[in-house]
Amino acid sequence: QVQLVESGGGLVQAGGSLRLSCAASGSIFSINAMAWYRQAPGKQRELVATITRAGITNYSDSVKGRFTISRDNAKNTEYLQMNSLKPEDTAVYYCWGVVGWKDYWGQGTQVTVSS
Repeated sequence: QVQLVESGGGLVQAGGSLRLSCAASGSIFSINAMAWYRQAPGKQRELVATITRAGITNYSDSVKGRFTISRDNAKNTEYLQMNSLKPEDTAVYYCWGVVGWKDYWGQGTQVTVSS
């Protein structure tokens, strides 16, 4: 079994920064693709950013230039550096990863950006 645990969420003022972390544990040989999703109240879950094991990244247009996804394969951990945060970034942020042929989700961490 694989567990993904996020940390680093919280309350921040608009224009501020936060760094989210997602640590994977359990029966892991290697983690393939990883990603961050978010879900705001009353909205569908949306993809924020993805990163391959080789470090190739992709971002949604809404966060491009402000957020940076990265990973440390030795630590089975991914990160999301969020800068220039806006109130519309308020959401629960979820970590996602693929191990073998299965994908896994973290429990989510709340990010609240005040105006």
